[in-house]
Amino acid sequence: MKKRINVVGAVLTRGQTILAARRSSTMSLPDKWEFPGGKIEMNESPEQALLRELEEELLCTAEIGARIETTEHEYDFGTVILTTYYCSLTGEEPRLTEHSEIRWVQAAELDQLDWAPADIPAVVQVMKDFHE
Repeated sequence: MKKRINVVGAVLTRGQTILAARRSSTMSLPDKWEFPGGKIEMNESPEQALLRELEEELLCTAEIGARIETTEHEYDFGTVILTTYYCSLTGEEPRLTEHSEIRWVQAAELDQLDWAPADIPAVVQVMKDFHE
């Protein structure tokens, strides 16, 4: 049985734009776009994991809002269970540390990026939410 990896992703919003992060060439799924976040550690809630990951990956803090989607995707390295949440920045601008690029993207144009497969259902839902 494949390893199950529980991860969280932040859909950081600013007006009609969403922060997208491009995975670096040294990460699995190189150059794919994703919502920033990471693995949930032992004894951590999804929300705690998301706050920690944003501080580690983007050196920023955020307020966590509504859950968007939980999806499962099977990769060759394991099954990723990704839960995404709407978030809003509460302090510093996100800064690049692990990813090759971060970019504020119009919600209506999210589908123009090459997303990691686990993130696609959340991309579709976010585009619907912003279209309404």
